[in-house]
Amino acid sequence: MSQTNLTELTRTVNGIVLPAPGSFALDPSHSHIGFSVRHMMGKVRGRFASFSGTVTIAEEPVASSVDVTIDVSSIDTRDEQRDGHLRSPDFFDTESYPDMTYRSTGLTPKGDGRCRVEGELTIKGATRPVPLDLTFEGVGVDPWGNQRLGFSATAEIDREEFGLTWNQALETGGLLVGKKVAIEIEARAVRQD
Repeated sequence: MSQTNLTELTRTVNGIVLPAPGSFALDPSHSHIGFSVRHMMGKVRGRFASFSGTVTIAEEPVASSVDVTIDVSSIDTRDEQRDGHLRSPDFFDTESYPDMTYRSTGLTPKGDGRCRVEGELTIKGATRPVPLDLTFEGVGVDPWGNQRLGFSATAEIDREEFGLTWNQALETGGLLVGKKVAIEIEARAVRQD
């Protein structure tokens, strides 16, 4: 695609190149929703393999929004026994609560392509405010003519605020699983309109 066409698909706001207003669908094959949590003397990392979502770029950039649904049963920590326990009523209870959702409620620019996204995360029927520290990674056109945008984001939650309270005391002191969960997102989205 020519530079002129790419220019038509973007705009510059306060010195930052952003996509033109429109709707983008998350591309799961080029995106990652991961997490890490303290487990005994180290950390366990995992991801959710199945999710969908929409990024809406508004005419006024701060009115843009994100809406994501994650299939909780797609959790993958590279240990099937642990994943089965995480799907059980001790943790996510995926039979009763198959999805978790994130819906943004506001956006505050921080400069250099960074912003703070205010939003609400719902897990097991509990909804709590969870801000994301987001970095816009750019916009471009793939070899098939599709406009794509990229962003990364991080957040931290207290799992117990969402009813994920199971734990076990260790003989040497302390607990098996930490309360704080770090969330790491690398996302690509494709224009839909």
